Amino acid sequence: MRQIRALRVAAVAAGIALMATGCGATGKSTGSDSTGAAGPITGLQIMVPNTPGGGYDTTARAAAKVLDDEKISTNTEVFNLAGAGGTVGLARIVNEKGNGDLTMLMGLGVVGASYTNKSESKLTETTPLAKLIEEPGAIMVSKDSPYKTIDDLVTAWKANPASIAVGGGSSPGGPDHLLPMQLAGAVGIDATKVNFVSYDGGGDLLPAILGNKLGFAASGAGEYLQQIKSGEIRVLATSGENRLEGVDAPTLKESNIDLVFTNWRGVVAPPGISEDDKKSLIAALEKMHASAGWKEALKTHSWTDAFVTGDEFQTFLTDQDKRVADVLTKLGLA
Repeated sequence: MRQIRALRVAAVAAGIALMATGCGATGKSTGSDSTGAAGPITGLQIMVPNTPGGGYDTTARAAAKVLDDEKISTNTEVFNLAGAGGTVGLARIVNEKGNGDLTMLMGLGVVGASYTNKSESKLTETTPLAKLIEEPGAIMVSKDSPYKTIDDLVTAWKANPASIAVGGGSSPGGPDHLLPMQLAGAVGIDATKVNFVSYDGGGDLLPAILGNKLGFAASGAGEYLQQIKSGEIRVLATSGENRLEGVDAPTLKESNIDLVFTNWRGVVAPPGISEDDKKSLIAALEKMHASAGWKEALKTHSWTDAFVTGDEFQTFLTDQDKRVADVLTKLGLA
């Protein structure tokens, strides 16, 4: 099995190498109308570095829809390149140096995976464009779970930490891993004893929750709103400062657990893109952010607006990279 897996990884790596040599900067065309105003961006691609149905995928497709609906971009392409917690996609974006048509939707999960998977490519090599959203995490169980409240769960977890499988839709170092690790510390559990099971995105995590294969899951509630509203998933608590609108669950702090934790997502481009391409992409994202369509998307998915661009996002990204590296080093994972 390990040999087969190794061969698959090698095949993926070879595919990346071929794509990297075959795809360079295609030369974005912004065009102009009869008044001389810049026209919509053409040829824009948004890569999602994990499977369909997860948070990155949902955010990318929401952004692409608004970009096209508002005529900021035309025929925006969203595609998935999953693998190794997002680092297969990260390698692709770093190898596409100078390609001003390609972007990647990413977040805290890719930061962590770049360390835990010993990736040679780092997010600090990319061109930061914009941070889009933040969202709290949610502690979730299936409708058939014996845990009715967060207190029920914590009591059982503290009694035997290793016996309760904790699922998350990110690799170690990602938000779905960092949340239960910090939760363990907050309730007096040794984080090294946590039995964490990693899934490659929310699309893969969902069947495990519904199938009652986990003691509990930690992830963003926005990816599972349909199942939460239908009662298939029970949210025991959320990790933000305030309750999550549309989700009938207390915060951890309301439950006397001293922890606030939020995830974030943003967009980066390959290294070495032209200054014109960088300005064009940031301007497009600024227009998207200002639109009614994006405001509606924020409301629909229970996302918190956290929009910053360019140098400010770069500073944030550098800080996040260091923070995650420090945490993973303490856990012996980096």
